[in-house]
Amino acid sequence: MQRRTFLRTASAGAGAVAFSGALWQGAATAGTSAAVAGPYGPLRAPDANGVALPEGFRSRIVARSGLPVGGILWHPAPDGGACYPDDGGGWIYVSNSEVPLVGGASAIRFRADGSVDRAYRVLEGTNLNCAGGATPWRTWLSCEETWRGRVFETDPYGRREAVAHRAMGRFKHEAAACDPDRRVVYLTEDEPDGCFYRYTPEVWGDLSRGRLDVLCESAGGAVEWREVPDPSAPLFGKQTRHQVGSARRFDGGEGCHYADGTCWFTTKGDNRVWAYDAERGELSVAYDADSPLDGVDNITGTPGGDLYVAEDGGNMEINVITPEGAVAPVIRLDGHGDSEVTGPAFSPDGSRLYFSSQRGTLGDPAGLGGMTFEVSGPFRR
Repeated sequence: MQRRTFLRTASAGAGAVAFSGALWQGAATAGTSAAVAGPYGPLRAPDANGVALPEGFRSRIVARSGLPVGGILWHPAPDGGACYPDDGGGWIYVSNSEVPLVGGASAIRFRADGSVDRAYRVLEGTNLNCAGGATPWRTWLSCEETWRGRVFETDPYGRREAVAHRAMGRFKHEAAACDPDRRVVYLTEDEPDGCFYRYTPEVWGDLSRGRLDVLCESAGGAVEWREVPDPSAPLFGKQTRHQVGSARRFDGGEGCHYADGTCWFTTKGDNRVWAYDAERGELSVAYDADSPLDGVDNITGTPGGDLYVAEDGGNMEINVITPEGAVAPVIRLDGHGDSEVTGPAFSPDGSRLYFSSQRGTLGDPAGLGGMTFEVSGPFRR
């Protein structure tokens, strides 16, 4: 991954704070689009599934909310997701359900040839499970996007019961990203004045006990981590994001992805992709433009350094941001204008990308609206 050191000024409420850090060479900032062309070429006309793709790619619908798939009814409002290898040569895609009170998460097990083997629930009866994140020990962290929300650790293989980790904080959770190098988990918060958190478990691989820190501003525009006094956010006490006065505020934290020493996360209120350089302890803005990527939300990446960012709104695309600085659409959904693209995740071999349209198309007679897709083709690894 090519990087360059830079210094830019980012808006911070009424004032301005300078952040130094690392950006990809040629990345789009300051309200302009990158000049570098995308790696896959232009999108073709939408296919029979209403999916516009580059040449050489194809789509299929693997599940619809309220309709049978693999022995269960697929959940409504599919949101964050991740893929896991399966011992039988196939793989598993796990997906959250962002509905109140009866949310949770479900999983689809695929055979080695890509056909659906079975589906099952991995989390039941929780509240507005939005995004989350995969762990290196192959569990799924399902996050509740609600006041005093919790993080649930679930088993994508369906063998163990889900566990709530209250030490990871009670707040409007969005996404989680594990950093195996520093043995921490980064967490985003979906509030207009939300924070960016770091959870350090006492034992890596066991998230039941640990310390929650919040990213704070410090002298000279730098950033540092400070401990949250009471992550439990008592019912009649100070909410988590208000417990540390110097906490850095972010306008609607969304997706979160860690790779090669950097945690990338998105904020929907100002349409930015941020880069926290965990090696240097520096924060920077990696994308700050209105086009082609608009409505930043869930984010994932590839071993080669490409980022894939899904849109909540905009023109319902998944855009790729490459290490060379290209920002370009890879997928566009036709007729899904009142929905959002959620849960992008690659199969273990990198040849298939799974994602959902949370509410589907208007007036969809086939189910409850949500649609989960698979796109296969010559993705860069």
